Amino acid sequence: MSVKKKPLVVVTRKLPDSIETRMRELFDARLNLDDTPMTSEQLAEAVRAADVLVPTVTDLIRENVLNQPESKLRLIANFGNGVDNIDVPAAHARGITVTNTPKVLTEDTADMTMALILAVPRRMIEGASILTDGKNWPGWSPTWMLGHRIGGKRLGIIGMGRIGQAVARRARAFGLQIHYHNRRPVAPRIADELGATYWESLDQMLARMDILSVNCPHTPATFHLLSARRLKLIRKDAYIVNTARGEVIDEDTLIKLIEAGEIGGAGLDVYEHEPAVNPKLVRLAKAGKVTLLPHMGSATIEGRVEMGEKVIINIRTFLDDHKPPDRVLPSML
Repeated sequence: MSVKKKPLVVVTRKLPDSIETRMRELFDARLNLDDTPMTSEQLAEAVRAADVLVPTVTDLIRENVLNQPESKLRLIANFGNGVDNIDVPAAHARGITVTNTPKVLTEDTADMTMALILAVPRRMIEGASILTDGKNWPGWSPTWMLGHRIGGKRLGIIGMGRIGQAVARRARAFGLQIHYHNRRPVAPRIADELGATYWESLDQMLARMDILSVNCPHTPATFHLLSARRLKLIRKDAYIVNTARGEVIDEDTLIKLIEAGEIGGAGLDVYEHEPAVNPKLVRLAKAGKVTLLPHMGSATIEGRVEMGEKVIINIRTFLDDHKPPDRVLPSML
């Protein structure tokens, strides 16, 4: 009696050990143990050979990568919530199912967002560098390293989905006034719970906030949502925090406005051209004008393991000829 051949699952990056062990047990898993990012040629080869591809945010699965002769690929099980790295319509047109890992990283990302909301006005990273970079600390002084109180300030949340709402809950506990812009208002019970004020006009909200938090996904509609024109509406003493996607902000204009003192500062965990970080941002960070983190908003052990478990559930459900629980359709984008 012949043994049924296991499907070939190609994983593009190093995943938690427990997830890779389980994948080896269930599938013919081709893993990336040294975590070297795959080239577009290697991704194309994986599309040709694999039954299932497990990419991450760093892997651009565009139409040219998907357009491979005699491709066996049936499922792209993305290790991540956002799918802006995947051409979902092109995959769908080729009969390839796409899944993601939603509802896993909400709390982790909201924690990091809140950390930046606290760190930027209070100059935490700038202060810490005094002790770690060999600078002279003269001791406590009544007028040294003064930041800004956040209690009572107005927080404008751009994108009031799961993460935006989680940020609002944390911010409210710190005494911030919650405002938000979204494609549509949240349910009345959620607005009441958060004490949140809805702004239909993003322009009007930007001009009135003390702190702005970007929590919307990157889609064609949100590319440079904070455009040069909109960034110029922001108050001179306001701060921007971005833990969503770098492409949502016109980064060059943001840098120019901070350099000119037209925006108070920024806390960034994501960048427009990752993994490259604009050297001007680095200089601003060294000058204490911005706080920079290396895309670690969702980086918890628990979160990465839960993501991997969701990927495995999506693959197994699909291979059992059922609809995966986290299927992504072009109409959802």
